[in-house]
Amino acid sequence: MSRIKIFDTTLRDGEQSPGCSMNLKEKIEVARCLERLRVDVIEAGFAISSPGDFESVSTIARTVKDCTVASLARATVKDIDCAWEAVKMAADPRIHLFIATSPLHMEYKLRMTPEQVLERTAAMTAHAKKYCANIEFSAEDATRSDIDFLCRVVEVAIRNGATVVNLPDTVGYTTPDEMRSLISTVIARVPGSDRVEFSVHCHNDLGMAVANSLAGVMGGAQQIECTINGLGERAGNTSLEEAVMAMRTRPDIYGEDTTRIDTTQIARASRTVYSIIGQSAPLNKPIVGRNAFLHESGIHQHGVLANKRTYEILTPEAVGIRVSNLVLGKHSGRHAFADHLQAMGYELTEEELNRVFEEFKALCDKKKDISDRDIEAIITHSTTAAEQEEGGYQLDWFAVQTTNFTTATSTVSLKKGEEKFQAVSLGDGPIDAAFQAIDSIVAPVPHTFEVFRIDSTSEGKDTMGDVRIKLQAEGRTFSGHGLSTDIFEASIVAYLQALNRLNAWVERQKSAQ
Repeated sequence: MSRIKIFDTTLRDGEQSPGCSMNLKEKIEVARCLERLRVDVIEAGFAISSPGDFESVSTIARTVKDCTVASLARATVKDIDCAWEAVKMAADPRIHLFIATSPLHMEYKLRMTPEQVLERTAAMTAHAKKYCANIEFSAEDATRSDIDFLCRVVEVAIRNGATVVNLPDTVGYTTPDEMRSLISTVIARVPGSDRVEFSVHCHNDLGMAVANSLAGVMGGAQQIECTINGLGERAGNTSLEEAVMAMRTRPDIYGEDTTRIDTTQIARASRTVYSIIGQSAPLNKPIVGRNAFLHESGIHQHGVLANKRTYEILTPEAVGIRVSNLVLGKHSGRHAFADHLQAMGYELTEEELNRVFEEFKALCDKKKDISDRDIEAIITHSTTAAEQEEGGYQLDWFAVQTTNFTTATSTVSLKKGEEKFQAVSLGDGPIDAAFQAIDSIVAPVPHTFEVFRIDSTSEGKDTMGDVRIKLQAEGRTFSGHGLSTDIFEASIVAYLQALNRLNAWVERQKSAQ
């Protein structure tokens, strides 16, 4: 079997799913993870959808060197022109245009006849080809399209310059047998199909996205479109980590070294994306869930102790999960700490290393043993903490008074530049009281809480609280992250960060007007 390319659309299809929006810095962080992961193509966004999307696509195009960078575009001149402007500085730019081909979509969404769709396909593929050699054409809702018409559309796209043809299961409707048959049938019937690569893009509405993608590969597809952690609209997309590890684990079916993915970067990429969107992996999530390599059944434990292969078909080390952690403590020096970070796969600048080491030493005064999970949490938090220092309100100090028979009271002192502000408030519990005090200082625009989540970074009663907050305001989401052995402090820091982002966005809107 020929090598299968991995096309990652976390930053486009994944990021547009509800509650998963990212700012520019976060998108750059994910793009760098994807480059380390060695995906073949990064779909950086839908350039025409907003000025912010255009900026992120063009920034990623200039930043990434070891991957193709693509922008999605509808089959219109304006979309294609905008996509090219966004990706033209990439090392290997790609324009990814699409048009719907199913009767349902053509009639009710496009309001176009089949002949009009064929004409548009020819004209817009040729228009995109004027800009760059690397053109991907997608037949939206391909799995619900008439096969004869689909073959005609694909033939027209190839004849006018498409180099990749994608047949998506846009609504997660098909089955593995159908997907394999669809790919093989189109390849067999369309003239010139041997000159292009075929791709599959599957959604998970019926829980078959990974199975359908792998079936597409068996039918002749040479590219899988997927996302980290399976993010995506509705039930999500094909999970990159599941599809890649399925092929890696079964070389008897898919061949040796089927992809160029560095699988040891999978766990890190997964944690980075979950951290940015304020979520965590379900316990039983394949490959990256906390229980993926745990065995509780006595029969299973006995088998694993005798030979791991009895119940483990892949190792945690293969996906970058370190099992034998070297525990660091307050007597660990900066050099040993830096060496340990490098062994964990982190390459930090001198400034970043200094900042993380300071947080590490501060944690050592509160926690006896520091695990890799603690260090990963510190590194992730350090990035967002540095962003907060650039402006906005910061926590100076706080105090809470609470019992189970009186109303909670909180005093909060914030600083902004050289100024300090204090407020006292009552609340329904200490966190609510602290947030009320913050609101009286910051006076934010009206908002609601979409996510307020507290997780532990490791085992033990001295673990750190890892708090994720997402606020909804004006139709947008603003996230914050706090980390501390004190969950009140972590909650306040996370709330402040989210409010600072909300206020910064409001100020930008005012300036634009």
